[in-house]
Amino acid sequence: MKYQEVKNYIGGKFVEVNTNKRLDVISPVDGTLLSKVPMSSAKDLDEAVKAAKAAFPAWSKMPIKERVQIFFRYKTLLERDLKALAELCSEENGKIYGESVAEIEKCIELTEFATSLPQLVTGEVLEVSRGVECRTEHAPLGVVASIVPFNFPAMVPNWTLPNAIALGNCLIMKPSEKVPLSCGKIAELLKEAGLPDGVFNIVHGDVDIVNAICDHPGIEAVSFVGSTKVAKIVYQRATQNLKRCLALGGAKNHLLVLPDAKEDMTAANVVASMSGCAGQRCMAASAMIGVGNVDHIIEKIVIEAKKIVAGKNLGAVINKESKERIERYITEAENQGAKILVDGRNAVAEGKEQGTYVGPTVIDFVTPDMSVAKEEIFGPVISIMRTNTLDEAIAIENSNPYGNAASIFTQNGGYARYLIDRASAGMIGVNVGVPVPREPFSFGGWNESKFGVGDITGKSSIEFWTKLKKSTTKWNPEAGTNWMS
Repeated sequence: MKYQEVKNYIGGKFVEVNTNKRLDVISPVDGTLLSKVPMSSAKDLDEAVKAAKAAFPAWSKMPIKERVQIFFRYKTLLERDLKALAELCSEENGKIYGESVAEIEKCIELTEFATSLPQLVTGEVLEVSRGVECRTEHAPLGVVASIVPFNFPAMVPNWTLPNAIALGNCLIMKPSEKVPLSCGKIAELLKEAGLPDGVFNIVHGDVDIVNAICDHPGIEAVSFVGSTKVAKIVYQRATQNLKRCLALGGAKNHLLVLPDAKEDMTAANVVASMSGCAGQRCMAASAMIGVGNVDHIIEKIVIEAKKIVAGKNLGAVINKESKERIERYITEAENQGAKILVDGRNAVAEGKEQGTYVGPTVIDFVTPDMSVAKEEIFGPVISIMRTNTLDEAIAIENSNPYGNAASIFTQNGGYARYLIDRASAGMIGVNVGVPVPREPFSFGGWNESKFGVGDITGKSSIEFWTKLKKSTTKWNPEAGTNWMS
């Protein structure tokens, strides 16, 4: 075992849990046993909530301009330890080092946004009548929780923690049991940055802890990122217990490619979107719709895809079960009559034979009724469908239940605007394969890609992590009264 056994982080300390159940943490890169992670009990969660509640009064009363000073220091520490954090991210998740570097750089950007919050939550004041003022202020909720997935061990935790904490809340984080190590490093950096004990806590576990978070009366709000199936359950359970909840689910993102698209740029973007992070991201392109004759672009996509090599510029998928599931999708499509142009099944990375890899896969002549066209594969696989018109392509995109992203590749601005106006997705790209907004613009999809109001990052997150307090004051009785005072 390469690292010490993972522990919970409660009240500023790494602590043992109250159960004996442990799961192995296996690196998908080469099958190395990295650590063991505990499956916490409801009692462990209680301890974290108590620590957070104890820290909340002092933390919430600290002026926000003082709270964000900790995140200025945290940002500097992320920059200092970027290499080590990226290496750990690669080890536990399987993505290549360059992708892990980009993930930590995004953490830095998210933290940078949090340091700007004092300028964004100033509230409003207006003299509504002679001598009468109405004022609004953003107040923290209290103890909140964040449940995060395996595909971005550092970035998704930083979608929530800088904003939630800087806005005055105390946070309990439940990492994926598949990638628990990065969150521990984040806790160490926050402690070094000066975050008071109890403001940030980590409770490891599986579905039992997720349910306990949704049920706990001491937790005011829950954010979740994961599959749509689980997002629905979390949203329903948390809101049934009268909590705020924002639950982000899966996706089936469509790239619409028109004949006038720039060949090289389009091919490079399609392949990068499909294969980046081994396709294990909710913004990955997994369906392409060719509008009209785009054979010349598909030929370029095949050439680009064959440049992607498992273990070199393509990372591993998270585990053996994922590899087998992805390969079943490919085989099923082939059996249903689709044509495999690039086959990533049975991929083995040289020198990493125990790793779990799926090679880049390009499937042509897919029909909209096939599973590879409808379901989230979460692997480096692109399914190509063909239509005669843009309206037909948009109809396919809009018929899918998900709604994270859609992109169009064209040199025609009118066609681009046509898609923007009609696509049923929360994030749209024009000649961009992964249309993730940059801060301060928020991340969030539509339809069955998101449950709850608002977005998880950027300005929109302020409304989720705070509640609005309104006050009306009058100090001059000589001003008289009217219906407004």
